[in-house]
Amino acid sequence: MKPVRILLVTPVPPDSNHGNARTAVRWSAVLRGQGHDVVLRHSAEEIVEADVLVALHARKSGAALAAFQQRWPGHPVVLVLTGTDLYADLPDDPTARRSVASADRIVVLQERGAERLPATVRARVRVIPQPAVAHIAWQPANDTFGICVLAHLRAVKDPLLAARAAALLPATSRIRVSLAGAVIDTALGVAATEEAGRNPRFRWLGELDAAGAEQLLAHSRALVVSSSMEGGANAVAEAIVHGVPVLATAVDGNLGLLGADYPGVFPVGDAAALAGLMVRAETDRAWFGALQEAVVARQPFHRPELEAERIRQLLAELEISLG
Repeated sequence: MKPVRILLVTPVPPDSNHGNARTAVRWSAVLRGQGHDVVLRHSAEEIVEADVLVALHARKSGAALAAFQQRWPGHPVVLVLTGTDLYADLPDDPTARRSVASADRIVVLQERGAERLPATVRARVRVIPQPAVAHIAWQPANDTFGICVLAHLRAVKDPLLAARAAALLPATSRIRVSLAGAVIDTALGVAATEEAGRNPRFRWLGELDAAGAEQLLAHSRALVVSSSMEGGANAVAEAIVHGVPVLATAVDGNLGLLGADYPGVFPVGDAAALAGLMVRAETDRAWFGALQEAVVARQPFHRPELEAERIRQLLAELEISLG
């Protein structure tokens, strides 16, 4: 495909540590590596003319998407559904609905994403899982059974569920829970501080950079993903490529990455069920081994080369529109 100019719009500043920003920066690098000129923006007021628009998040980037289509009609639009737009905004939010209806291609981050969309648009849907790279090997500490949570403190992530589950564990358990994430919801920041003060099994590390988060993950026995909804969490992809077992809520965004029959899942908000899985992970070697095998089996889906190839194919499909 000939090089084109691509406008990539993200709902958060590209230099932030949010998942959408990381996706935007990674896509920009992939597209530039394929020879394209990429302009990265994060508001409708900043849009510029381009051959193709790539918009992250149907509702939050909806204004930019609509403005682009109005000013440059006929230029192809790719909409990447990143999480809350797919599982919270749709099907009711009018901006999200309009974005989905008008996009030339729709990208979801895991296999179950298309099932949430109307049958009328599914022919335009492409699955491009989030890639990850393991820079260090999985080397869990031996003195405790460390479990980590990599989540910013906002309600949809339910970041303190693992701490509450840890408080239910038997006295003989060696489990310790470490939470890494920035405060998005002030009340949750206060709650995390209070929980760390009274719960000897829990510590909150605040926000870590990418290297620090990887160190924490690689030295943990398992990752907990307790979100009430997910589009396709970066943390799950990172756990998969490191071979770290995951204990996750049984929501489509997690099952679409881990597999429909993945054994380490629990109901949203259920601290007791999560505590039961924690105990089993610590005490049942065969079951823990099955978790790790299931995670390792998903590694081929998270190779950076796969994402790059699917992005290339995506743009090739639009080439007829580019003339």
